[in-house]
Amino acid sequence: MRKRKLVVAALVAVTTLATGLSACSPAGEPGSGDQVLRYAPAMFPVSLDTHKYAGEEAVQTAIQQILEPLVRVDNGKIVPVLAASWQNPDPNTWVFTLREGVKFSDGTPFTAKDVVASYQRHQKLEGPLVPLYASVKTFEATDDLTLTVKTSKPLGTLLSSLTLLFIGPAGKIDAEGFFAKPIGTGPFTVTSFQPDEKLELAANPSYWDGAPELAKLEFVNIPEVAGRITGLENGEVDVLTQIPPDQVAEVKDSQGITYATTPSWTYYFDWFNHKRKPFDDPRVRQAMWHALNLQGTVKDLFGDLATVAQAPLAQGVIGAPKLAPYAYDPAKAKQLLAQAGLPNGFTTSMQWPLEGGPNIRALAQAMISDWAKIGVKVQPLEKERAQWLEDFGKLNWDMNLQTNVSGTGDADYTLARLYICSAKRNGYCNPALDKLLLDARTSIDQAARAKLYADAGQIIWKDAVGIFPADLASNSAHRDRVRNFVMPPSGRPLFAKVTVAAS
Repeated sequence: MRKRKLVVAALVAVTTLATGLSACSPAGEPGSGDQVLRYAPAMFPVSLDTHKYAGEEAVQTAIQQILEPLVRVDNGKIVPVLAASWQNPDPNTWVFTLREGVKFSDGTPFTAKDVVASYQRHQKLEGPLVPLYASVKTFEATDDLTLTVKTSKPLGTLLSSLTLLFIGPAGKIDAEGFFAKPIGTGPFTVTSFQPDEKLELAANPSYWDGAPELAKLEFVNIPEVAGRITGLENGEVDVLTQIPPDQVAEVKDSQGITYATTPSWTYYFDWFNHKRKPFDDPRVRQAMWHALNLQGTVKDLFGDLATVAQAPLAQGVIGAPKLAPYAYDPAKAKQLLAQAGLPNGFTTSMQWPLEGGPNIRALAQAMISDWAKIGVKVQPLEKERAQWLEDFGKLNWDMNLQTNVSGTGDADYTLARLYICSAKRNGYCNPALDKLLLDARTSIDQAARAKLYADAGQIIWKDAVGIFPADLASNSAHRDRVRNFVMPPSGRPLFAKVTVAAS
């Protein structure tokens, strides 16, 4: 098999203008003895308004240091945060008992009214996650430490959805400018925030789970990958995440730096537009999948940063089935095309967003090369993100390649959100699939939900609604003086327990 070469970016020097760090002492050495950690994320938050930008990873990563949800996913399970416990007195009712003694960083006691106010603001802004609560009838503070949620039908996804509802104080969260310097119950408070420039946080000394040892946590915006790596090597940055595959070797070979990979909820998919011929024929879609040498491509392009997908969402997500990958079989692909009346192949196109995922251009080129071998000529359409989003929403494409992340860690967030008929994402509609996914959403029996998702995944797989090339791993690198840093599968690290040792 021909080795596919990676495109290696040119190394860019870090300058005072680009990083704002050159005049500073190295990270963790501010001169006062206090612990300081500097984090250079791959994407910088444009806002801290988590209700308005509820689906944005960069916003979530920042805000979870300051505000907290009722629950969180940890090691594939829902665990308490601001909720101490919960129960279902009947299938349509959830009762949450809140943690006692919690205060916001301004000293205001945390109560159920704060949860209700945060939920109402999130709903009012009609953000991308609002449909997750479609069957919620009432969301009420029964008393200061009790929240009662009633639904029109059982809602098995409520807990996972609540992992992304971050809670601020009632009476303040709606105030203009609140999210310029938000007040939360979390381990850090905001010292300074400038969108797309910097975010400076200080330890919350009264944090209910114990004040962080870090005195300061700084999010630093360095747009270029090479610049972030240089900053890490120079000691001007402590932690990096989302290092592209073609830059990993340089990071691994650097002295004083620890590199690690962890599973993630992120994956690649290539959807077919089912409203355009010939992709209305499942035999054509299956042929396109069988034509791809995904084992070879994934290994060549990603190394240990990806594995061939086994479901239409990443392994590790609650409810993800494990299915057999399509076999690489060009002869079968040609046979399926012939059965579909296309013995000589056809011409089509594939779009993807510029810098829309690690090695996305190289992945697209590899797929296009494989398809050419079965007589399918694919025009590559790499688009600026704004144009890509517009065309994607209007179904103005033949095939669409992109990454996706199951933000709540629950299969419903990906499968029911994207594949039920009413979603109208790619022209595919299957009432049998709708029933499985909606039954899974309305079940509070987690074992029953897993079986329903396995059946649903099999339908999406067999019908080749799209091609699912790879599950992506998360990677990170940090200076050796950093302790207790963990990259979670959500890709949104928490820094409450992280420390910086003396150099």
